[in-house]
Amino acid sequence: MRIVKYIKNSLLDFPAHIATIAFTPGCNFHCWYCYNESLINQKTDVTQEFLNYLDSRKGWIDGVVLCGGEPTLQSDIVNFIDTIKTKGFDVKLDTNGTSPEVLSSLIEKKLLDYIAMDVKAPFEKLNAMVGVEVDTKKLSRSMEIIKTSGVKHEFRTTVTPDLTVDDIIVLASLVGNESTYFLQPYQKPVLSLNYPEPLKIETLQKYEQIAKNYAQNVKLR
Repeated sequence: MRIVKYIKNSLLDFPAHIATIAFTPGCNFHCWYCYNESLINQKTDVTQEFLNYLDSRKGWIDGVVLCGGEPTLQSDIVNFIDTIKTKGFDVKLDTNGTSPEVLSSLIEKKLLDYIAMDVKAPFEKLNAMVGVEVDTKKLSRSMEIIKTSGVKHEFRTTVTPDLTVDDIIVLASLVGNESTYFLQPYQKPVLSLNYPEPLKIETLQKYEQIAKNYAQNVKLR
């Protein structure tokens, strides 16, 4: 298991928790709008420093957010999260849903307290969006595992300019009424002049209202 960066304190990333955010390297997607792209191929390793920090912040930090990259690609993720849980911290996992078998293992071992899965685009548009060929059956399986896990969770979509209101309807329908579904604005990378401009807040609010006809608990982040 390798952590390449961590943010010491966050009040926003783990509901009802003061959390530390840990970033893993590597990803099996190549999303053109990725805001963590610089971390994907990082060679640094601050894993022990991160664990030492957790030990020093017991009583001050409630939880750990494990994100990336794609954390489920890390071969030692089960043991690593078990170590964090043993230290007394709750764990939130951010994932793209491509490793349902890892999700199942973590859930069965009761190692996760919150799961956030990205649903990036309707399946017919997904390969173009993420830059690779995706096994969508694995994504469907992950969504079902999460929905029936009993673990607090959310699904979320970064609303890029190439997603239409019809796309949001498809995704909201996939999420359904049992789960929270967040729409979050795409952020234009710094110094990336050729990237499209984000959608206006009024457009996002319109998408949110329309999506509520297809999923009960839709929120704009």
